[in-house]
Amino acid sequence: MSKPVVREPLRSHARSNRARILATARQELGRNPDATLEEIARAAGVVRRTVFGHFPGRAALLEALAEEASETLRGVVARQTGTDEAPERALARFVLAIWPVGDRYRLLLSLARQDLGVERVSDVLTPAREAAAAILERGQRTGVFQGGLPPAVLSSALEALTLSLLDSVNAGIWTDDGTGTAVAHLVAAGVPERTATDVVSAVASEDPAR
Repeated sequence: MSKPVVREPLRSHARSNRARILATARQELGRNPDATLEEIARAAGVVRRTVFGHFPGRAALLEALAEEASETLRGVVARQTGTDEAPERALARFVLAIWPVGDRYRLLLSLARQDLGVERVSDVLTPAREAAAAILERGQRTGVFQGGLPPAVLSSALEALTLSLLDSVNAGIWTDDGTGTAVAHLVAAGVPERTATDVVSAVASEDPAR
């Protein structure tokens, strides 16, 4: 009796196609938020049927991008928590780590509320919100950050600042590697600008990838 055909290569090929489609979707939707699945398929170098085999519609594709962003964000947040370094350094490090994720998935920010809904967007951002609030609360207790707002409210304000800066990148009117955003966050939290600039520069210099 002959052995059954091994299917693992097919599964591996399917995973490769799915990853390529998602990567292409990030790029194409970033350039044109109204890009169709057919256009994304052409850009990815696959037939329309392949895209629809993984994502039966635009909503399914965007949900997959949202889940991918959520997993990436959770991983980044997990690596930034559990330290006892100075709050201003912790916030700078947090923003520098988060910025590439926001930059990579910034298309979702322009599409999210329209296509995914506010609740789903909130699910994606919750880990980052909680981590930021914890850093801010610690900084307020030690007097490093201004205490006029509750940590959760200050975190929400800084999140709005991040989204605004990402929108500026989307619009092509600003570029940043995260350092400008980190300085802006520290200043908004109550750190003097000169000190904020020095802290961000020091933390960024510790990252071998920069």
